[in-house]
Amino acid sequence: MSENKDQKFVYDFTEGNRDLKDLLGGKGANLAEMTNLGLPVPPGFTITTEACKVYLESGTAPAELREEVSAHLAALEAKMGKKLGQSDDPLLVSVRSGAKFSMPGMMDTVLNIGLSDDSVKGLAAQAGNERFAWDSYRRLIQMFGKTVLDVDGELFEEALDEAKAAKKVTVDTDLDAADLKKLVTRFKKIVAKQAGRDFPQDAREQLDLAVEAVFNSWNTDRAKLYRRQERIPSDLGTAVNVCSMVFGNLGPDSGTGVAFTRDPASGHAGVYGDYLQNAQGEDVVAGIRNTVPLADLETIDKASYDQLMTTMTTLENHYKDLCDIEFTIERGQLWMLQTRVGKRTAGAAFRIATQLVDQGLITEAEALQRVTGHQLAQLMFPRFDEDAKTALLGRGIAASPGAAVGKAVFDSYTAVKWSRSGEKVILIRRETNPDDLDGMIASEGILTSRGGKTSHAAVVARGMGKTCVCGAEELDVDTKRRRMTVGETVIEEGDVVSIDGSTGKVYLGEVPVVPSPVVEYFEGRMHAGADDADELVAAVHRIMAYADRVRRLRVRANADNAEDALRARRFGAQGIGLCRTEHMFLGERRELVERLILADTDEEREAALSALLPLQKKDFVELFEAMDGLPVTVRLLDPPLHEFLPDITELSVRVALAESRKDANENDLRLLQAVHKLHEQNPMLGLRGVRLGLVIPGLFKMQVRAIAEAAAERKNAKGDPRAEIMVPLVGTVQELEIVRDEAVQVIAEVEAATGTNLKLSIGTMIELPRAALTAAQIAEAAQFFSFGTNDLTQTVWGFSRDDVEASFFTAYLEKGIFGVSPFETIDKDGVGSLVRHAVKQGRATRPDLKLGVCGEHGGDPESVHFFHEVGLDYVSCSPFRIPVARLEAGRAAAEAKGSDSR
Repeated sequence: MSENKDQKFVYDFTEGNRDLKDLLGGKGANLAEMTNLGLPVPPGFTITTEACKVYLESGTAPAELREEVSAHLAALEAKMGKKLGQSDDPLLVSVRSGAKFSMPGMMDTVLNIGLSDDSVKGLAAQAGNERFAWDSYRRLIQMFGKTVLDVDGELFEEALDEAKAAKKVTVDTDLDAADLKKLVTRFKKIVAKQAGRDFPQDAREQLDLAVEAVFNSWNTDRAKLYRRQERIPSDLGTAVNVCSMVFGNLGPDSGTGVAFTRDPASGHAGVYGDYLQNAQGEDVVAGIRNTVPLADLETIDKASYDQLMTTMTTLENHYKDLCDIEFTIERGQLWMLQTRVGKRTAGAAFRIATQLVDQGLITEAEALQRVTGHQLAQLMFPRFDEDAKTALLGRGIAASPGAAVGKAVFDSYTAVKWSRSGEKVILIRRETNPDDLDGMIASEGILTSRGGKTSHAAVVARGMGKTCVCGAEELDVDTKRRRMTVGETVIEEGDVVSIDGSTGKVYLGEVPVVPSPVVEYFEGRMHAGADDADELVAAVHRIMAYADRVRRLRVRANADNAEDALRARRFGAQGIGLCRTEHMFLGERRELVERLILADTDEEREAALSALLPLQKKDFVELFEAMDGLPVTVRLLDPPLHEFLPDITELSVRVALAESRKDANENDLRLLQAVHKLHEQNPMLGLRGVRLGLVIPGLFKMQVRAIAEAAAERKNAKGDPRAEIMVPLVGTVQELEIVRDEAVQVIAEVEAATGTNLKLSIGTMIELPRAALTAAQIAEAAQFFSFGTNDLTQTVWGFSRDDVEASFFTAYLEKGIFGVSPFETIDKDGVGSLVRHAVKQGRATRPDLKLGVCGEHGGDPESVHFFHEVGLDYVSCSPFRIPVARLEAGRAAAEAKGSDSR
């Protein structure tokens, strides 16, 4: 029973609007909106997401639901002048799922509900078309069997293929009424055998079972997988749309199609979509018959085409965005079955956003909200080298751009299995369906021999940012034999292929890639204002410029050398938020560190430190020069000392072999003793960070001196060094105070010796829970905090990233414990709470405390919004992710401003 007796669970299409997506789902809300606009929508009603939630929580639908559905069904029957399943003139309906967020293919539509052995005859008589009636009936049994009764859909496809083969035809429209009657009989036998029950002949039972199937579809494996992939909350539930049927399979004057108000692949204006004569809705999306371009409809049925063009303009101007539209033409009458803001490729998103600004439909702030950092990252991926020698296999429809290379696989199971083993794969199918979702996610790209830009493969690939080529008809895909044939060429499973989602070309072997034009732009090698500027680059430039104008968060780079620093600066970095000095001690310098570790006396230790000092200073001079005028945060040495020593097993074997030859090396023996002495069961929680500086005398002082002397040298050379010294892994203010006092003394000595005033600031990383909890105390000794969210995540959760990602993370993601890895997007409830607490406490002690983040979360789009919200001053990330962080920082500011104005 529902808690609220007055709660309304069913809404007529005339009662809702597009603002009720939470309640009616996206599909239902938009059907209501189109009805309100006076567009030709077949009458129907929507069962709310609240009804679904009750069903999922209790296992049964709300008691009131049946009565409400009956009342709305009676009103629909009165409006249509016929009853559901009426034997002489049946009302037929479709049942479709529709969550708040578009989830392509998560629940197949069931069409023609109300048909039975009796009513199919009445439909034939009313339509004057026996073939149409039996075609509609076989579709119902096929859809209902697969979607509602969980019958393997391949069994129906095989039966259909055998019927076509027996008739010696290739398409289902060549089967006549007699053929389809036989097919209905066979389909019913398949249902009876596989489902353990006969196909239901009662129309209301069909409707009720279909509604229940939609509710159940919310928690299917593929639905959960899609929600995790798209980060859709799992507690929203789905609405159910019950719509009176209109028929596109009545003959050549009927048909069905999908239209986009702009090209979802490129963003270009024009007529884009697919149309299929004498077909029902799912035929287009399923890709089982190749469609004709939407523009051909003008020749086939000009009146319907003209009406559709007017409707498309109305919808785009109303929604102020690219609209994805499904429609049916029944004997020359246009009907609108669905509209939604369409999924698009990353390039299309940027182009469309700027186009709509130019048209005056949206503001620059709204344009910024129409693109994402994930999309920008996609645009930065490499593309195929046009000048490379290639072996062209064929060409299909460019459905989702990108350059994808991988081994050919012919089913989703293999795609997932090989991907988990580290292989890059291309999923090749005749056409995809919702069951292929996990394989599509695991693949580098998707290739199909059937379907167009609106097929399941194309729509889902665009939504995920996956490269996709569809409708490559010359490719003969044999999934059973796990091979693809093109003329005389046979591609077996495991052979490498390359697909270009921007051109539709398919190549044998690996095609080399070159940088994307967007990366060339960020590198400064392509200018957005040039006469021959790439239009995509121009769109990216406009949106990035606006993001930079409005963002509050500054963006720095994690960089350890001048080369990375210069690249970061070209990409728009406003400083360095993390210079990891341990990266400066590798290679030839490793021997000097060994000497430091092995030192038995103060003299030996000082000698090792003195040898390291000029090398460190040179590093910092180059870095400060590269980032002249911008802040550079240098983290003092952090990793466990064992990382600078040989592997304990390898060294033990070396020493043992030398002793057996009576050729023992004194240095190796000392090294082995040191390795044993420093060996730790969990080095990441051992002697590292500030503990090193306190245990090894002079180590941090040497580094501070190198930083100070480098800054002084740059200042005397008329530079503008802005160094910040960061003490890592502090857990208590006393640790920081000791290091700070030593650093202040060293800096004063360097200032006196060089005649400079360096103004070096000293702060710490907050990467331990205790540091976050005692931030008020630590801020007394720190001029800045930088949150090391990688280690903070490890210590909050109590697991080692390197170990757990390879062991149980996959299981945790599959079970829904994680929606996304906490190392990828910050855990707001746990780690985020500590960050929020440390920000509040730190600034309470020191109001001018500078706050930043230098963990990898600094370049993650969702995390950037969190850091804006809690009041950090900057984020820092790898050079390649700087544009993404800049964009998301702008989006976060625009989003916050929009919320404040509402």
